[in-house]
Amino acid sequence: MTHTTENADRPAGPTEPGSTDTAGQPDPATTGPAGHAEPAATDTSGPTEQTANDSSGPTDPGSTTADGARAGSVERRTPPPDSFTSRSPVTGETLAAYPVHGPLDVDRAVRRARAAGARWAALSAGERRGHLLRWKRELASALDTVAGTVAAETGKPRQDAELELLLTLEHLSWAARNAGRVLRRRRVRSGAVAIHQAATVVRRPLGVVGVIGPWNYPVYTPMGSIGYALAAGNAVVFKPSEYTPGTGVLLAELFDVAVPEYTGLFSVVTGAAATGGALARSGVDKVAFTGSPGTARKVMAVCAESLTPFLAECGGKDAVIVTAGADLDAAADAIVWGAMGNAGQTCAGVERVYAVRQVHAELCEKVVERARGLRPGTGPDAAYGPMTMPDQTAVVRRHVHEALAAGAGAALGGADSAPAAGAFVEPVVLVDVPEDSPAMTEETFGPTVAVNAVADEEEAVRRANASRYALGAAVFGGSGRAGAALASRLRAGAVSVDSVLGFAAVPALPFGGSGDSGFGRIHGADGLRAFTAPQSVTVRRFAPPVDLTSFTTPAATKARAVALMRWLHSRR
Repeated sequence: MTHTTENADRPAGPTEPGSTDTAGQPDPATTGPAGHAEPAATDTSGPTEQTANDSSGPTDPGSTTADGARAGSVERRTPPPDSFTSRSPVTGETLAAYPVHGPLDVDRAVRRARAAGARWAALSAGERRGHLLRWKRELASALDTVAGTVAAETGKPRQDAELELLLTLEHLSWAARNAGRVLRRRRVRSGAVAIHQAATVVRRPLGVVGVIGPWNYPVYTPMGSIGYALAAGNAVVFKPSEYTPGTGVLLAELFDVAVPEYTGLFSVVTGAAATGGALARSGVDKVAFTGSPGTARKVMAVCAESLTPFLAECGGKDAVIVTAGADLDAAADAIVWGAMGNAGQTCAGVERVYAVRQVHAELCEKVVERARGLRPGTGPDAAYGPMTMPDQTAVVRRHVHEALAAGAGAALGGADSAPAAGAFVEPVVLVDVPEDSPAMTEETFGPTVAVNAVADEEEAVRRANASRYALGAAVFGGSGRAGAALASRLRAGAVSVDSVLGFAAVPALPFGGSGDSGFGRIHGADGLRAFTAPQSVTVRRFAPPVDLTSFTTPAATKARAVALMRWLHSRR
């Protein structure tokens, strides 16, 4: 199956972990909140979390089923020593073991991807569309299985995992159906000097794209790169987060089922820091990364060694502006969902709210009223699940504690809402939080929200833009026109008016940010173009009246042509 890197016929699947299955587990002390873990300060081997026993040499990238038998064969063996385990963030129990793929494994995956990618790039856009739509239908048919894997690895409620899958299907469908239109050859005007030339621009696939994905939305987020890169004619090698390896493996397995004639086109390598570093150094033609700013800098430094293009989505500290004319019930409902959904582990989730003073108190009451009824857990009535990363609870507790110590008020909950033991954090609503507090400057990535009063819209815009992050934002402004006017003044890469995260469900819209939120865009036409390179082509149609690029043209003739063009340009 395609997630392996050694032999094309080696199927995918987790290994059965033994009693000593802690090898390869990331050190929680080195992790960070932005959908990915932050590597240890001393780690120079790669851009994501370091495993304890990462192999730099070849490993057996195949894996076995739960009873130790390799799928599709009668071979039985013990788990490889160079493996790591995924665990339930709810119970801590082992879910499965996966191989730690080293540089040689990654190189093999890239070579196989390049070979398959050459055939894939030669297809017409319509042919690629047909293959990708078959994959989409396969994902839709297997939605229960994929959602179950996402829920098990992240701890999020099943319905949240299903929503993530539905959004992914929308984006994959859009990319497959629109790549031909967006990337087709287009004619451009030649201009007066080159009137004898026919000029066109065509978008060519890059080759092999390396994708390093997050754990908080392990399907939707990386598929914003994977699906669009494939639709643009590229091959893809995907390294999922070590917290959600099974989800990545399953995506590749389903691709092979849908498109068996292109085995190796979309492959998955598993591991942590060294595996990500190996992928960045493997000679791929672009790396698309989602994670924390600190980890992005490490990946970017690796890519700089070979001038490999790099796309980064690094999280946010998204703000919501609420004006005097806003529908406060709608604003409160959206704020609570945007702040607490997925336990707050959303890069474009709501973390800061700026409400004009005359509606601040009433808005806070409505926010608290809605948030008070939410309960984290695993049952069917749970509003959200646990902190997926074990140490994230401590980050939330620190942010809340420091805000309260600096003079903020707790309208709901407090530092004790993030217990020292346990993965579930109760909702927290803070008010009057100092702007220099970590709760306002750092990505909290938990079910908390700060609601501050401002004098007017000018102050709201100024404070919203003061963050070093600039990913998403929202405005509740009383009317669509007023909200859009405020949106145009925000630095954020994506803004919703009278809703939150409205852009996430619109595949045609580009998504990305600036500052510590990264750079580059996924989704939409910009997302397709991000995985291509423009090629300019000119075709000489006829001999020009005066050939300015020939030594045979008399100097006097060239001088007259230059004088004529100078005269024309001086008067236009």
